[in-house]
Amino acid sequence: MFALALQGFHPAPLGGFILPLIVFVIVGLCLWLVETYVPMAQPFKVVLRVVVVLILVLWLLRSFGLV
Repeated sequence: MFALALQGFHPAPLGGFILPLIVFVIVGLCLWLVETYVPMAQPFKVVLRVVVVLILVLWLLRSFGLV
């Protein structure tokens, strides 16, 4: 989701930690809301968490030019 929207983002080496922090907080809040208020089986919750974490890690690595 967010990885597609922010593909071209390349933060500054030292001062660019604000936007990734905001993205992590927003995505974490959305994930918490979905897991809390949307009834789903436990295996689906685990898959959802893994997919979201992988997307965030890949986006963060790509935004700092490590991938």
